[in-house]
Amino acid sequence: MKFNHIGIPTTGNFEGEIELAHLNMTVSDHQNNPYGIQWQRYWQDAPYPELVKTVPHVAFVVDDLSVAIKNQKVIIEPNSPSEGLIVAFIEVNGAPVELMEYKNKGEN
Repeated sequence: MKFNHIGIPTTGNFEGEIELAHLNMTVSDHQNNPYGIQWQRYWQDAPYPELVKTVPHVAFVVDDLSVAIKNQKVIIEPNSPSEGLIVAFIEVNGAPVELMEYKNKGEN
């Protein structure tokens, strides 16, 4: 696994908002800082677990998502938020963790 970002949910607006209408959320660019900090504002109709919408998560790039989620408590099933990327969320010790697999290995 390789650390990618930390997603911090907020209900307020923030600088550099990027609207992701197909995901019902707004994010900041986690690549604009050396620590991978990404603010996230989930829209009212966002279909995600409350745990994901209210508790910060850490995100890791994995080589094989299907192997990484095996025997884990999956709270968001594998899906593709953007071309070449598959993600899933698991719950670990009461916290959400995002696991990411890039189909084009040069993108991570």
